[in-house]
Amino acid sequence: MSQVTWWRGGVIYQVYPRSLMDSNGDGVGDLQGIIAKLDYIASLNVDAIWISPFFKSPMKDFGYDISDYLEIDPLFGTMADFEQLIEQAHLRNIKVVIDQVLSHTSDQHAWFEQSRQSRDNDKADWYVWADPKDDGSAPNNWLAIFGGCAWEWEPRRQQYYLHNFLKSQPDLNFHCPQVRQAVLNNVEFWLKKGVDGFRLDAITFCYHDEQLRDNPAKPKDQRQGRGFSEDNPYAYQYHYYNNTRPQTVGFIEELRALINRYPGAVTLGEVSSEDSLATMAEYTQGDDRLHMAYSFELLTDDFSAAYIRQTVEELEASIGDGWPCWAIGNHDVQRVATRWGKEQANPTMVKMLNAMLFSLRGSVCSYQGEELGLTEAVIDFEQLQDPFGIAFWPMFKGRDGCRTPMPWIQSADNAGFSHTQPWLPIAPEHINSAVDVQEADSHSILNSYRHFLAWRKQQDVLIEGDINFIDAGQNVLAFIRTLGAQRMLVLFNFTAQQCRFDLGQLNVTDIVQGHGLESGHVESQGGSTSVILPGYASFYGKVG
Repeated sequence: MSQVTWWRGGVIYQVYPRSLMDSNGDGVGDLQGIIAKLDYIASLNVDAIWISPFFKSPMKDFGYDISDYLEIDPLFGTMADFEQLIEQAHLRNIKVVIDQVLSHTSDQHAWFEQSRQSRDNDKADWYVWADPKDDGSAPNNWLAIFGGCAWEWEPRRQQYYLHNFLKSQPDLNFHCPQVRQAVLNNVEFWLKKGVDGFRLDAITFCYHDEQLRDNPAKPKDQRQGRGFSEDNPYAYQYHYYNNTRPQTVGFIEELRALINRYPGAVTLGEVSSEDSLATMAEYTQGDDRLHMAYSFELLTDDFSAAYIRQTVEELEASIGDGWPCWAIGNHDVQRVATRWGKEQANPTMVKMLNAMLFSLRGSVCSYQGEELGLTEAVIDFEQLQDPFGIAFWPMFKGRDGCRTPMPWIQSADNAGFSHTQPWLPIAPEHINSAVDVQEADSHSILNSYRHFLAWRKQQDVLIEGDINFIDAGQNVLAFIRTLGAQRMLVLFNFTAQQCRFDLGQLNVTDIVQGHGLESGHVESQGGSTSVILPGYASFYGKVG
């Protein structure tokens, strides 16, 4: 791929900086810790890193509450550290994508500190302010994802401000032109620093309904969690008016116009809406919107060949010339080895899940620790850091279980992450999965991950080809990737039991070897030809 279109089919490794590597002994990972692990990241054969927020922040939501978009939080290091990180990553041919949280700031941001003072200052309309109802109650029925009413009272203005997340995360007013320009200026600051792109957090939340209409109630059988649990009252509403407003597309086009002045820079939007697949398609249509988007649709508890096929096919049917990005894990959801593996997770299954993700049409985000097959860590209530988990305990235990520090060295204190007690505990069950243990085992999940991605780089059809699914029964995911005259049949057995896939009229001319996975084989019997797939096996074959 060219330097400009590197992201098409690229694999982006998500770094959660608090938990990758602590370089200075304060128990929290940092930018120098990332630099120290760039050789390791390069060894994974990924194309880019996406770094979760490292900007100045009071850390109420661990960096997703930004108090200064243009400063590095001292917890993570200095601007010189970040400049060194970009330089060192680029020397290793690793692109650097950074988070941008555009829809809201911290309540400690200078913009909000000024806006809350009065109704007539220079920043008075930079946030979403509204008068109370006649009885003093909130302007409408909107709820915050992290619990409770989405409105907080400000006595100085005698008004409420909107917060879709924590009350310390006030929403910016994107209806205000000065806000949009200020946001674009902040984005350009990092483009000038040499970053290769942006992962756009909560991009659907930028705009709100100016009429402040109530969200309608959602019937009980329609309630489902996408980034929140189904028992959260947030699931009780259709969120038509507090996010995914029509004006968002216009801002995305303004953002893309800026990005286009920096060839090779890419935008990746996080989409969460009432119909996330339709929104992904809308936000990536043409070449003047987002380069790609991902949703929570594969970050759910739902796991079956039928569910993955339905999800991908729905998006493919609507995305047109847009480009998808798929993820099965990130810093907001239970780790996939636990979420999908349940009690049955084993190395063969985890290897297959990673390969399945890497074989879909689109780009990929792979979360740190997925290359080790890490499971969800068990965190006691007393150890919780996540305000989301604290608010909804015990039904929802928060996001800390997927954010625990990386285990590097089995025999070292704190598994080699830090010389002091880490901000979250090292999961005892992760120690035997440490990097040094897996590097010494040629059959480990880590070495499978590396090997598969090296092999994938040689398979243009997997990076650029179209995708068409085939009926294969309930236990097997089957599709054909096509690029010009190349056709590759791809099969995954989602169960621990042997499965048979009848090739029917398909003519497999060659079994593609070299991916290093547990593989199926072709067998002819009684005039029919089938692929026999052992438990959690994969199969790649050229089709004539």
